[in-house]
Amino acid sequence: ALRAETAGGPDAIPGSVRARQVVLATNAFPPLLRRLRAWLVPVYDYALMTEPLTGAQRASIGWANRQGLADTGNQFHYYRVTGDGRILFGGYDAVYHYGNRVAPSLEQRDATFTALADHFFTTFPQLDGLRFSHRWGGVIDTCTRFCPFFGTAYDGRLAYAAGYTGLGVGATRFGARVMLDLLGGGDTPLTRLDLVCRKPLPFPPEPVRAAGIHLTRWSLARADARDGRRNLWLRTLDRLGLGFDS
Repeated sequence: ALRAETAGGPDAIPGSVRARQVVLATNAFPPLLRRLRAWLVPVYDYALMTEPLTGAQRASIGWANRQGLADTGNQFHYYRVTGDGRILFGGYDAVYHYGNRVAPSLEQRDATFTALADHFFTTFPQLDGLRFSHRWGGVIDTCTRFCPFFGTAYDGRLAYAAGYTGLGVGATRFGARVMLDLLGGGDTPLTRLDLVCRKPLPFPPEPVRAAGIHLTRWSLARADARDGRRNLWLRTLDRLGLGFDS
């Protein structure tokens, strides 16, 4: 277990904590460890929420239970049924803003919400006319291999995990086990995994960073529109071990 104590003394910062070991899990927000800045970029993900469905509407789409669903596109959608019978429908766009920009104003994006609504009714034409009651966006972290990476700093006293790319709800439990093993300093099956031992390639500096991300998003959308056929850029990323196919 990690142990910490409230910092004391005349030079202590109010509200600070002094700890022997630290887990760093700041997701998409500016990392406290400088070396992580080259490996991470923040991207915005968006979602819509419908008004509650009637029993007849639920029956019309055959979604009787509360399974979590997603499609298989490169720019995939995810959808869930809430406890009060609404459908949460999100995904597709993953929007990067130049210079790793993060701001509350970026949490609303009309073009993405319009696209999501169109995609929703393409997926569920039986629900034509259903209204959306909520819309929002939020920032997630990603790295060049689209799955988490791990490491330590400060002579093993700090462990970190980042780069979940929006797939961290279940994977963070695994990540926590990895970080505890790293802090323990022992040789374990988890610490020997290639996923844990190897880092993703870093992102280039701006403006190449933004250009590469936008070219990748355009290429993924084009592949989805062409029955999965990947262009030269995506095939090059595959050979370099970048992206979801890494």
